[in-house]
Amino acid sequence: MNKNSKIYIAGHNGMVGSAIKRNLESNGFSNIITRSKEQLNLLSEESVASFFAQEKPEYVVLAAAKVGGIVANNTYRAQFIYENMMIQNHVIHQSYLNGVKKLLFLGSSCIYPRMAAQPMREDALLTGTLESTNEPYAIAKIAGIKMCEAYHAQYGCNFISIMPTNLYGQNDNYDLEKSHVLPALIRKMYLGKCLMENAWDKLRADLNKLPIEAINGSFRDDEILKILEKYGISSANAKVSITLWGTGSPMREFLHVDDMAASSIFLLMNYDAPDTTPSHVNAGCGEDLSIKELSEIVKKILGYTGEIIWDSTKPDGTPRKLMDVSKLKSLGWEPKISLEEGIKRVVSVYINE
Repeated sequence: MNKNSKIYIAGHNGMVGSAIKRNLESNGFSNIITRSKEQLNLLSEESVASFFAQEKPEYVVLAAAKVGGIVANNTYRAQFIYENMMIQNHVIHQSYLNGVKKLLFLGSSCIYPRMAAQPMREDALLTGTLESTNEPYAIAKIAGIKMCEAYHAQYGCNFISIMPTNLYGQNDNYDLEKSHVLPALIRKMYLGKCLMENAWDKLRADLNKLPIEAINGSFRDDEILKILEKYGISSANAKVSITLWGTGSPMREFLHVDDMAASSIFLLMNYDAPDTTPSHVNAGCGEDLSIKELSEIVKKILGYTGEIIWDSTKPDGTPRKLMDVSKLKSLGWEPKISLEEGIKRVVSVYINE
């Protein structure tokens, strides 16, 4: 892959895709192809076939996917398996038909069994039962890995897969219904802090940028308080509290999306599809912490001093998800951004925006 190579990034507006695009551009890659959802419907086989036939990309980064946190995964189960299967089926197959030199498929750590030995090695795939709350999404991602392996085995395609741990960073999703744990923590504590400081101007500005169930900053105080209460942000009895799902005990690993982008480009440049399986590569930092510990870091950085309530009637999800990143490390890559530094960057951008 050289600086003039024609590279198609599917999902360039998402958190991962946009980070990969920034990384490529900052390193002098100038022939990058992108299409928004409105310009190219990846769920349509005909549209994807027409796009590939016209553009003929040399390299493809498949970062487009329907994603979300535990609530979204458990609620929109049919959409998660259908949309992700269709997207990857169309892009991977058209990459083969149009002679793409190399494809990078982005998966997720949820592909591993719920009770997989920790840290999770690549060969733990398909060795046990998946976490039920995100099983449809995980099955779609497993199918993507296996599709890349099958196309390499049958057709010789240089299609590789990277499995990132929990990601966070620029362009994250802060929708409280669909977001992952870290952006949800940041937004809940930010809104809670606004209530504590009686900073209704900041709170209304936040809701104007991202309404909660169509409730924006123009609504009455009582209407805003009601929707915040629904999502666990309460100011009852002059005391502010936020309620978080589960017990706070699950262990999670986090990787800044800029590190994820760097690891993706590293694999595109330095790793080819092997003849042996598993072919995919884990990407993470190799360290984890509890959700409760994570909440304390966010609390400190944001300066939120209200109460945190843990709702143990809600599911925790997988008890622990720590990636074994020795394979990626042996190839010569390691992350550079610490968790606390990464969260500080994210919080700074969120508040300024």
